[in-house]
Amino acid sequence: MTTGASTPRALPAEYPEPLWAQARAALRTRIESGEVKPGSRLPPERELCRMLAISRVTLRKALTALVEEGALRPAHGRGWYVTTPERGDWPNTLESFSETARRMGLAATSRVLRSELGPSTLDEAEAFQIAPGTPVYRLDRVRMLDDVPIAVDESLLPAGVAEGFDDADFTTGSLYDILTGLGHRLAQADTTIEARPADAGLAGHLDIASGTPVLEMRQIVRDPAQRPLLSSTIRYAGDRYRLRTSFARGTGA
Repeated sequence: MTTGASTPRALPAEYPEPLWAQARAALRTRIESGEVKPGSRLPPERELCRMLAISRVTLRKALTALVEEGALRPAHGRGWYVTTPERGDWPNTLESFSETARRMGLAATSRVLRSELGPSTLDEAEAFQIAPGTPVYRLDRVRMLDDVPIAVDESLLPAGVAEGFDDADFTTGSLYDILTGLGHRLAQADTTIEARPADAGLAGHLDIASGTPVLEMRQIVRDPAQRPLLSSTIRYAGDRYRLRTSFARGTGA
């Protein structure tokens, strides 16, 4: 849906349904047809009123109905966004973003924000058990499923582990697959997950409002000898990520 060349499509006044219901149906048709993509923002209310030849009060009623139906979500001060369909459960096993996408039948792609070597900080050196200042490889990406931004992934690896990355395509390739292809074995990960508000930069990458809750996953991936290979901080849009796990009581409980 574009806002520049769109022509008014006034709703028929003689139609038996109220105008707000007709507007809701017209907008839902555009959403379901793919004219407006999941995660994208609707045109401004003024433009929608012009296109549908209705008042803002009538439009607001239609938009509110679509929110209640789960088709839209409001973003304060930014407009109305088409919701992203549920992407299914994310695993509680050591599985890459690309592997999860393939299992769900979705296309995983990335927009690379940074890919470079640089000196390690004190905290980074401690995580990898190396001397401060030792080179590490930084890879920052926006991770997408079917072109919808799902997460921002900031990965960090010791320079020795990243040898061979020169020809790697991180827009479509899986970091786990690339590491495995280079002979590294990813065996186990220590993971913490917590909710945090998105800052302006993160919100821009995920196309959400600043301050929207995101799920921040911090992970250290180790090889069978418990040597740290990869440190990742992944921030997921809160409405596009669901982790399912299970718990069991001990036999002595």
